[in-house]
Amino acid sequence: MNKFIVTIFSTLLAAGSFTATKAASVADFPEISRYVGGERLPASAPSWQYAPDGSGYVSISTDGRRIAKFDIKSGKETETLMDLDHTREISLKSIEGFKLSPNGSKILVWRNSSMIYRRSFDAEYYVYDVRSRMLSPLSTTHSRQQAPLFSPDSRMVAFASKGNIYIKKLDYGSEVAVTTDGEKNRIINGIPDWTYEEEFTTSSSMTWSPDNLTLCFLKYNETDVPEFSFMLYEGSCDRRPEYSLYPGLFSYKYPVAGQQNSKVTVHSYDVETRKTKTIPLADSKIEYIPRIAFGPTADQLMVVTLNRDQNRMEIFSVNPRSTTSRSLLVEQWQAWLDPSAYEDIRFLPDFFVVFSCRTGYNHLYAYSYSGAQLRQITSGDFDVDAYYGYDPASSSHFYRCDQTGAINRTICKTDAKGRVTVLTPEKGYASAMSVSPSMDYFVVNYSNTTTAPRYALVSASSGKEIRLLEDNSRYQNRWADAPKPEFFTMTSDGNTLNGFIIRPTDFDPSKKYPVIMTQYSGPGSQQVLDRWSIGAENYFARAGYVVVCVDGRGTGGRGRKFMDVVYKNLGHYETIDQIAAANYAASLDYVDPQRIAIYGWSYGGYESIMAASHPAAPYAAAVAVAPVTDWRYYDTVYAERYMLTPGQNSEGYDSSSTMTHIADRRCPLLIMTGTADDNVHQFNTVQYSAAAEAAGQWADVVLFPNMNHSINGCNSRQVVYARMLDYLNRMMK
Repeated sequence: MNKFIVTIFSTLLAAGSFTATKAASVADFPEISRYVGGERLPASAPSWQYAPDGSGYVSISTDGRRIAKFDIKSGKETETLMDLDHTREISLKSIEGFKLSPNGSKILVWRNSSMIYRRSFDAEYYVYDVRSRMLSPLSTTHSRQQAPLFSPDSRMVAFASKGNIYIKKLDYGSEVAVTTDGEKNRIINGIPDWTYEEEFTTSSSMTWSPDNLTLCFLKYNETDVPEFSFMLYEGSCDRRPEYSLYPGLFSYKYPVAGQQNSKVTVHSYDVETRKTKTIPLADSKIEYIPRIAFGPTADQLMVVTLNRDQNRMEIFSVNPRSTTSRSLLVEQWQAWLDPSAYEDIRFLPDFFVVFSCRTGYNHLYAYSYSGAQLRQITSGDFDVDAYYGYDPASSSHFYRCDQTGAINRTICKTDAKGRVTVLTPEKGYASAMSVSPSMDYFVVNYSNTTTAPRYALVSASSGKEIRLLEDNSRYQNRWADAPKPEFFTMTSDGNTLNGFIIRPTDFDPSKKYPVIMTQYSGPGSQQVLDRWSIGAENYFARAGYVVVCVDGRGTGGRGRKFMDVVYKNLGHYETIDQIAAANYAASLDYVDPQRIAIYGWSYGGYESIMAASHPAAPYAAAVAVAPVTDWRYYDTVYAERYMLTPGQNSEGYDSSSTMTHIADRRCPLLIMTGTADDNVHQFNTVQYSAAAEAAGQWADVVLFPNMNHSINGCNSRQVVYARMLDYLNRMMK
C-alpha cells in the first residue's frame, strides 16, 4: 500500500472518522416475533366434516390418531370411526387429514403431504373401511397421489399422479389408467395447470356423474405455453445440499400477459367400456373452462366457459355420452366479470344459483336446468360475496353480504317471498363454516376490531347460538395492550373512501408522529373491514408510528361503478387515492407531514411503487414486498382480466408500468422478494432495478433465497418486517 495512503488512513482512524456500527437484526426489534409470528393467530373452531346423513359431525384428534363422530348439539363423542391403534393390514403412526366418502362407509386419509403450488399438494393416501377396519394404500403403483375423488356410491376413487388420472375400484382392489399421455410441462389430466390453480382458485378438474358410470375431466395441453425458470439455492431454511456448489433450476409453464395459454378440453371416461370421448364445444370465443360439475342427472354435465377478455361467461349443459351440448346461460359485463360468477355456481337438485353484477351490484339468481331465470334471490345497493345454500323445507337461501356497510359482513337468509332475516350482528365481520347437509346448522365465525374471533354453532333458521365452540377470550386478553384500528372516511377526487387509523401506544396528541401508509389496492380487495386482526401494522404502532390504511377506487364492497373505474388503467386511480390518503394523514395535527411512508405486498407492493413515483407523491420512503413491476410480466388470467392483452391495450400497459414512472420517484425505495416466488417472479424486481439503474437511480433490494410469494419460514417473515422498520426508521429520522 502506498505510504501516503497508509498515513492518511491511520490519521482518519485516529480522528474517529470511521464509526463502526452494529449490524441490524430481528433482535433489535422487541416483540416483532410476537406480532408477525404464530402467536398473533387466534384459535379456530375444531375442523370437522358433517356425516353424510347429517346425524353428526366427524373430526380428527389433535394427535392425528383418531377420527370420531360427535353429536352436533352437545359436542359429545358418539362413535369412534377410526383408531390407528386398531387398524388392520396397515399401521400408521399418524395422519394429517381425512375425507369422508359420500355414504360414510369409507374414509380417505393422508400423510406426508407436500405442497405443489398455493392450493395443490400430493401425499400418501390410504383408504379406510369403517366396518372392517381395513386400512390399505389408495395405490400400490403410484407412491404419491393428488386430488382423490370418491364416486357418489363410494365404491371408486379417481385420483391424479404425474399428469395422469387413475381409478381405484375399492371392491376389487384394482386400478385402471384413465389417461396415459400425461407428461410434465406438456399434458396434465384432471388437475389444473399453474394459472388455473392460482387465478381460478381450483385444485381439481374432475367430476363424477350421479350414476357412477362416467368420470369427466379437463385436459390441459400446455405444450405451447412459454416456460419460466428460476434458480434454486442451497439456502439455510429447509437447506438444499444438492445445490451447495451449483444452483438448481425450477422450470414450469407460466403464460404472461398476451402469451399462449394451455389448450383446455373436456373429456368423458366410461367406467364400463373404458373408452374416453372428447366433448366438443363449438364456440370460438371460449378460452377458459374454469369449472365443470354435474347437474342432478348423468346427462347434464355443466361446463362453465369464459372468453379470453373474461367479460363473457357461457354455461353449457352437455350429455357426456352423446357429447351433444346446449347453451343455458350467457352472462356479460362491460368490464371484467367478477370471479364469483364462474367460480361459485351452486348446482342444486332442482335449479342452479349464480352470481351476477348485472344491476351494478353482485347478487344471486336462480335458474332452471332448461336455462330459464326463476327468480332474483337478492337485490339492493349492496354486494353479496358468499352463498351458503338452500333449505327446501323453508324455501330459504342463505348468503353473506355488506348491506349494513362496506366494512361489515352479515349472514342473512331470504325466503320465497323475499323476506330477509339478518342472522348475525349488523356491525362486524361474520362468515359461515361447516354448513350441515340439511341446512339446519352452521358454524359462525364472528369478530370485530375489538372482539377476537368467536366460533359458535348456530341455528340456520333463527341465528340463535346453540353451542359456543371457541371464544378466544384468553387470547384476546393477551392482546389487550395492542393498538387497535379506528375507522374514518375521507374524500378523494369527489369519492368518499373508507379508512382506518392505528395510533401509537401511549398516544400524545401534542406530539408529531411519523406515518406508515399500508394498502393492498387490488381490484375487488378490501383491507378496511371491521374484523379482528393482529399483525405488523399493530407492531408499527407499538414502535411509535401512526398507521393509516385507505381502500381506494377499484376495491370491493362498493358496487361495480366504484370498482370498474380502474379497468384497463391499473395504478392510476389507486395512486390518486393513496396520495389523497397521505395528504389527509399529513393534515392531522399529530402527524409530521415530512415523515410519511407507504408500503404493500404483491399488488400492494406494485401500488407502493406507483404511488411513490407520482410527481405529487408526499412520501419520505416506500417499501414494496414481492411487487409486480409491469403487468406484461404477470400471468394471462389476472393481468388480462383487468387490462386485456398488451396487443389490445398497449398504452394502458405502458402507463400502468412502474418503469414508465421511474424518473418521477423522489423517495428511497426498498424492495424485498423471494427468489423462488412462482407467482410474482423475482424477474419483476430485477427488471425494475435494471431500468432504475439505467436512469441513474436505484432501489435497495433484499432477497430471500428459495422463498415463495409468502416469504414465510424460519425467521424470514420477522426479517421482512424488521428490515422494513429499520429502513423506515433510518429514512425518516
